[in-house]
Amino acid sequence: MTEAILFISFAILLFLSVPVGIALGVATLLTIVFADVLSIEFLAQALVTSIDSFPLMAVPFFILAGEIMGRGGITERLFGVANALVGNKTGGFAIATIITSLFFAAISGSAPATVAAIGGMMIPAMVNLGYDKRFATATVAAAGSLGVMIPPSIPMVMYGVTGSTSIGDLFIAGILPGFIVAGGLIIYAYYYSKKMGYKGTSDEPFSFKKFGKECWNAKWALLIPIIILGGIYGGIFTPTEAAVVAVVYGLFISVFVYRELPIRQLPVVFSSGALTTATVLIVVGSATAFGQLLTRQQVPTRIADQMLTISENPFIIMLLIILLLLIVGCFMDTLAAIIILTPLLLPVAVNFGYDPVHFGIIMVVSLAIGFITPPLGVNLFVSSGISGLSILAIAKAVIPYFFAMLLALIIITFIPEISLYLTSFR
Repeated sequence: MTEAILFISFAILLFLSVPVGIALGVATLLTIVFADVLSIEFLAQALVTSIDSFPLMAVPFFILAGEIMGRGGITERLFGVANALVGNKTGGFAIATIITSLFFAAISGSAPATVAAIGGMMIPAMVNLGYDKRFATATVAAAGSLGVMIPPSIPMVMYGVTGSTSIGDLFIAGILPGFIVAGGLIIYAYYYSKKMGYKGTSDEPFSFKKFGKECWNAKWALLIPIIILGGIYGGIFTPTEAAVVAVVYGLFISVFVYRELPIRQLPVVFSSGALTTATVLIVVGSATAFGQLLTRQQVPTRIADQMLTISENPFIIMLLIILLLLIVGCFMDTLAAIIILTPLLLPVAVNFGYDPVHFGIIMVVSLAIGFITPPLGVNLFVSSGISGLSILAIAKAVIPYFFAMLLALIIITFIPEISLYLTSFR
C-alpha cells in the first residue's frame, strides 16, 4: 500500500510536468500523510540533513567552476588543440568536437554544461563547413554526455555520498570508461562523415609544431584537469577542496589571463551557478527523503529477493539492472535516480560480486545515456535551443550514437578491469 501511494503519486506528478524535485517531495509527503507510516517531521529532517554533508559541497563548486570556464574562453582553446590533432582527418570537425567535449568534461562535471559550452561554438561552425545540421547537433548532444563520465563528475560525487564509496576512486575509475565511450562516438562520427564525404578542416598533414603551438596556447586550460585530478590522487586535497580550487583557478585564468570574462559579468555567473545549485539541492533533498522512505519499507531487500527468483547468474542480473537504469534515465533526473536507486541496487550488485566502484561507473554511464533519450533527454533540449531543430529531429539523428554508447556500456560492464585498473595504482 505504501509503495503504491508513493510510486503512483510520483508518476502522476511527473505526467503533469511537475519538476522532478518537487514531485519527489510531494509524493513523499502524500505517502506519509495517507499511509501514516512516519511523521511529517521526517520529511523536513531529511531535506535538511541530506545536504548537510562535506563531500556534497563539491557539487555547488563544480557547478560554479563549469559556469566560469564555459564563459571564460577555455572552450575555444581546447578546440584548437583537438582540431590540430584530428582536423585534417575525414570528419575531422566532428571528431574534434567530441575530443573538445572530452577535454571540457574534465573541467565541468556536468553534461548540459558541456553541451551549452561546446554547442554554441561548434554547431554553427560545423554547419558552415557543410555538415548536416541534424548530425552536427546530435554529435554535440551525444558528446555532452561525457561531461558526467569523465572526472570530475557531479553524479559520481552523489553516488559516492549515497553509497559510502570513495569519490577519489570513482573519479580515477571513470577515466578509461570515459575514453571507451568517446572512442565509440568517434568511430561512428568517422563512419558517417566518410559516408557523407565530409572532409577535414584542411588538407595539411598533422604537424607536431602546430599541435605544440595549440597546446601552448591552451596550456592554462589544459592544466585544470591536471591540477584537479592530480591534487586528489596525490592526496593534496579532497574532491570538495578540489572543487574550490577549480573555482579559484578558473576565475584567475578567465578574468586575468584570458581576459574573456569581464569582472562586471561575475554577478551573472554567480547567480546562474546559485540557481543551478538550488535546483540540484532541491532534487537531492527530496530524492533522499524518497529513498529513505523506500529503505524503511524494506523495498531494497524485496527487490534483491525478487531478482534472485529470476536468476542467480550475475550477468543476467546486471543486464536487468542496466535495462532498469536505461529506462529510468529516460524519465528521471540523473541525480535523483542515483540517490533513490543506489541504496536499492548497490546491495544487489555487491551480493553478486560486483565492486562498488565498478558498479558506480556502470550506474553513471547507464544514466548518462538518458541525457540523449526522450522524453527527459536534457542534452536534447539544450542542443535544440542552440540549433533551433525540434527535439524529435535530434532524437532521430542521435540514435546511432545511442547504440555506440550502449555497446561501450556493455564492454565497461563485463570487463571490470577497465574501471578498476587505474584504482590499483592509488
